Amino acid sequence: MTEQPVPYPPNPSANRAVGLLESVLFNSRWLMAPFYLGLVITLAVLLYKFALLLFEFILNAPSAKEADIILGALSLIDVTLTGNLILIVVFSGYENFVSRIDPRRHPNWPEWMTKVDFAALKQKLLASIVAISAIQVLKAFMNIDAAFDAQKLGWLVAVHLVFVISTLVLALSDRWGNK
Repeated sequence: MTEQPVPYPPNPSANRAVGLLESVLFNSRWLMAPFYLGLVITLAVLLYKFALLLFEFILNAPSAKEADIILGALSLIDVTLTGNLILIVVFSGYENFVSRIDPRRHPNWPEWMTKVDFAALKQKLLASIVAISAIQVLKAFMNIDAAFDAQKLGWLVAVHLVFVISTLVLALSDRWGNK
């Protein structure tokens, strides 16, 4: 007959230390909350910038050329997309990394907010960045007569293509990873 190894007696102080460490690590997620609050403040600053752009756009509209109207509209769209990007990060990041938000307490809660996991968050972020980048390229192209800078336009297109390719590679890797 072989002897069975005698298990070590449980060490209550080691179990308490592990429990304390796990509690500290788990609760450290709340350190992210001020970051999300800072992004909400950034959203308020972006609203202020949007209001200034809109006011300037309206004031200059009567004497503006068609290209200037398009550029002004693109600037407003650009700021709006940036605001959407901030909201995606705030809600999805908070929900994924800090704490769940109970949508029952908020009757107008968008359905997508409780369904965005980390992979979907990355895709939404990159899609927003690609759209913002595309607007920057389009604005530079629309303004080509006023200030043509081939090197700047080349860099804008190159950076935009890097964003597009990165988004495609990420989407493909997520799709292949899920299979």
